Formats: sequence, C-alpha cells, structure tokens
Amino acid sequence: MKELKTPTEVLDFIAAEGIKVVDLRFMDFPGMWQHFSIPAHELEESTFTEGLGFDGSSIRGWQAINESDMLVKPVPETAFVDPFFEHPTLVMVCNICDPSTGIDYSRDPRNIARKAEQYVQSLGLADTAFIGPEAEFFLFDDIRFGQDVNHGFYFIDSVEGRWNTGREENPNLGYKPRYKEGYFPVPPTDSQQDIRSEMMLLLEDMGVAIEAQHHEVASGGQAEIDMRFSPLVRMADNMLKYKYVIKNVARRHNKTVTFMPKPLFNDNGSGMHVHLSLWKGKTNLFAGDGYAGLSQDAMYAIGGILKHAPALLAFCCPTTNSYKRLVPGFEAPVNLAYSQRNRSASVRIPMYSHSAKSKRFEFRCPDPSANPYLCFSAILMAAIDGIVNKIDPGQPLDKDIYDLPPEELAKVPKTPGSLEAALDALAADHDFLLKGDVFTPDVIETWIRYKKTNEVNALALRPHPWEFALYYDV
Repeated sequence: MKELKTPTEVLDFIAAEGIKVVDLRFMDFPGMWQHFSIPAHELEESTFTEGLGFDGSSIRGWQAINESDMLVKPVPETAFVDPFFEHPTLVMVCNICDPSTGIDYSRDPRNIARKAEQYVQSLGLADTAFIGPEAEFFLFDDIRFGQDVNHGFYFIDSVEGRWNTGREENPNLGYKPRYKEGYFPVPPTDSQQDIRSEMMLLLEDMGVAIEAQHHEVASGGQAEIDMRFSPLVRMADNMLKYKYVIKNVARRHNKTVTFMPKPLFNDNGSGMHVHLSLWKGKTNLFAGDGYAGLSQDAMYAIGGILKHAPALLAFCCPTTNSYKRLVPGFEAPVNLAYSQRNRSASVRIPMYSHSAKSKRFEFRCPDPSANPYLCFSAILMAAIDGIVNKIDPGQPLDKDIYDLPPEELAKVPKTPGSLEAALDALAADHDFLLKGDVFTPDVIETWIRYKKTNEVNALALRPHPWEFALYYDV
C-alpha cells in the first residue's frame, strides 16, 4: 500500500478498503510492542490531535498508579494493513502524551527518537541520520523453560540442530548445519529458505524495503533479514514491524522465533550491527579522503562511539543474556577499537563499496534484544558528541586481534562484561545523552533502576543449572 500522510487519507483508505478494525500500537519502556483496537468507525479526524486514553500505570517503567492516565495519538504515515488478523485491520504507531498538559511523554521511547532527530537538525550538522540494522534471530521448533523454588531449566530444539544428527526422526535425513557452519549452505541443509522468503516478501508488502535474507552462522536455525537503511525514527518503526512479521510468520509454520542474543551454548549468538551515516541534503557527510574513505566528521563520530561505548551498551545490549555473546576470545566485537575489516573491533567500516553514497560505519556491539528507539538514539547522540567535541578515535586496529601478544592486547579497551557494569557506566557517563533534552534524567534513572531490580538482581538470586555441575558435590 502507498504511504498515507494525513488523517484524511487514513479515513479515506479505511472507507475504500473496507477496514473494520484500527489497531493502535506503541512501545513500552523496556522494548515490547503494545496495542489495543477500536472499531474503524470510532476513528475520527480529531483522534489524531486529541488522542485516546489508556492506563499508563500498567505499562512497564511508566506512570505511577496515582497518575496513570495517558493518551495515544496515531501517526498517519505509519499506517499499514495487518497481514495476520482475520478481520481487515489497519495498524498505526502512536506517540504518547500527557492528558493534562498535552506534552509528549518523556519515557515514550518513540518520543526520545524523535527528539534525537530534531536535536541533530537544530545543531545544523545534518538533516538526516540514516540507520541500517542487521538483526539476527533464531527460528526454533520447540522451547521450554521454567524456574521455581526447586527447579530451573530451559530446553531448545530445532530440526536443524546439529545436536539432533543421532535422533530418530523416522527418517532422520542428516542435513543439519554443522556448528558454526550455517553461513551459507544451500538447501537441503538450509531448510528455512521458504520461510525467510515469506517473511521478506511480507515485510516488503508492508513498506519495509529489504536488501537480502540468508541463513546465519549458527546451527539450529539462525537467520538474518537485512532492511535497507532509513531515517532513525522510521527505521525504529520498521524494526518493530520486522520483529512482528518474523515472529508471526514463524507461528504460521508452527515454529518459534527468539531475538535473545545468546540462546545456544557454544555456538554463535545473534547481533544487530547498526550502520550509521549523516547526510545534509544529498551529501553524505561521512564520505571523505581519510582512513577507509571516511571524512573527518566520521572519524570524530567514531571517537564519540568508542568513548561512550560502555554507557551505550546499557541501551544497545540491555539484557543479562547480551553478555553471554560479548565474550573475549571469540568473534564477538568486544574490543573498543575501529577497523576497516577487523570484525572483532566494535566499530567497522564496510569495504564492499567505495561509492561516496554508501560510505558509513557500523557499531557491532548492539544486539536485537534492544529497544530500537533507545538504542539508535543513544548511538546517534554519542556520534554527535564526538563530532561536536572533535573526539579523536586514535589509531585503527587492523591487525589480527587473535595474533596480538598479550601485552599489546591488554592495551585495547574492552566492552563491559555484564549488564550491571554497563548500567554503572551509564550512571557515570550520560551527560552526552541529556543534550537537547533528548534523554531526560528521569529516563536514565528509571532505566537503571528498572534493569537492576527486574533483571540484574532477579538473575543473581537464582541458582544456575551449571552451578550444580560445579558445586553440588563439594
């Protein structure tokens, strides 16, 4: 469908296409898409300016019970027809406002992303920040997990899992990707081509431009579908469509998807490398004649990313599971350095094309468990801080990190080793996020408190299955 730009166009589309239901969606604070629906005849032009009420106290990390009323205001240009519901349904992403003041809500992640775009424009540095995420995921056949006073476990299964080469499957055909060799064997070893293509084509039908889809490195059904770069807020909106489509197409096939960064032990985890470039009009501000074809501003932007990376990871790698992926000694990008080819560096400059239009760098630490509005905004704010303050990124790390002598490797800064360490880094280094009122102090404080209470401390209280293997007989 073509992009709808005004409330009138939305109402005309509803009438012309026989839409029966309007589904209103917004992002909660940690990063889960929420929704409620109204009959299509209840949507009026005034709804777009006056909004519809809901209980904000029931949304994680938001309002207290004594100030619970909030408003959703649908955004016309986000409209798309839902491909999964039985009844014709038009979906719109919404902004969140305070009903008393009409002011955009400070903890609405989409509002933070909108402010990040506005802040860059207000500085006169650039018109557009283009974001291109590469989000990986696992497509499993079965998942079971549980935790109680006397037990804790998880069990994952996949018909593609290399661990199933000896299972009786009547018949077991044996085509299962070897560990760390899932990139890119053709079918029958790659058994999920048609499912990924269905996901890809459905996303394109919904207005999300796709560049490629493929199997990823890990056994057990790891995959990646690459979206074409877009401006920051639009890309964060698209990221939510991406997760929604992938999960629901999987469900159609009686499979399940996870965006957990490290669901499998001893095989590759799922990352979300985030490509960034800044543009003014039709000029790519990151293209130049410096290292790897980058401009001086691009180098300063890398300097900002590297300086603030420990704090960035509180938003870009926001789960305790994230740090099962970011482990030194493997391919994971734990080294706070930049390189034009080295994939274990946290910032890489892709060298596939020498065109000025395609010049950008990628921040390789993030993973797909991140709230995209917060993740992309934080990355942009760090890059802008680097440009404004002319932060030197130092020398590139183009050597093979695995061959570096220990004394040289020790000089390369590393990413935080846990979510708690990343949250502590954010507590100590967040002034760059507060510029332009993009992130507010209450957002930073609430994020740290929520994550430590509900995730870091909650995990620390629970025995781990491997602890029994280590300690039961001591």
